[in-house]
Amino acid sequence: MTLAQLSWLDLSVAAALVVLLAVLAARARLEVSRPLLISAARMVIQLALVGFVLEALFAHVALYWVSLMAMVMLILAGWEVVARQRRRLAGWWSFGISTGAMFISSFSVTVFALIALVQATPWYEPRYAIPLLGMLLGNTMNGVALSQDRLIEGAWQQRDVIEARLMLGQGWQEAMGSVSRESMRSGMIPLINGMAAAGVVSLPGMMTGQILAGSPPAEAVKYQILIFLLITVGSGFGTLLANRLVARRLFDERERLRVDRLVEMQSR
Repeated sequence: MTLAQLSWLDLSVAAALVVLLAVLAARARLEVSRPLLISAARMVIQLALVGFVLEALFAHVALYWVSLMAMVMLILAGWEVVARQRRRLAGWWSFGISTGAMFISSFSVTVFALIALVQATPWYEPRYAIPLLGMLLGNTMNGVALSQDRLIEGAWQQRDVIEARLMLGQGWQEAMGSVSRESMRSGMIPLINGMAAAGVVSLPGMMTGQILAGSPPAEAVKYQILIFLLITVGSGFGTLLANRLVARRLFDERERLRVDRLVEMQSR
């Protein structure tokens, strides 16, 4: 089976539909037209650039180039987490915690999968390493961003309740208990929904891509199951770790709530 080739005209028609959607959204005064067009333009430019980079990586397999690409992806993911929050920790704390949590969870799961499950030769083969890490980082980024945003907003809105609990003798973990649980739940719900709907409501992107490229459906299904499980583990651990570290940063050494450590972000 030969993969159907797409022309620039085909892509232009799809882009025109996005522009039409933006026009309709503007007429409906939804205030999403500008972000929609900017995001679409960014997506096209970013994917075009990464296509050139991946072609170079595939042609020159080297651990240091793969590591450099992975670190760039990690830094950009950490920046996106910070940019998506209405409020964040002051200074570099929010970026550092988000990036560190994603590094520990996504990178460890990716390396384990490459060595123990995929067993590529070499294990850092970019054809496997970069797409796998990209999927893990993207989903972990979403979970961490949702969890942090809900945690900080919850702490801000319920600061009087939390301080009252502290005055009654509760520790910071107990005082933040309901807020932390709700924020972690918010970060993990998209993962649960994605797995529950897979194959019934939607065909996941990787599986669809493999089938379009001519892979047997049964083989595509096995790879997609593996990816879903790895994404769930990496994103889940990253969300839990980031949530714990951010919650602890909201309190000082005497377990006092420090909302002065938060700054409000300007709208993007």
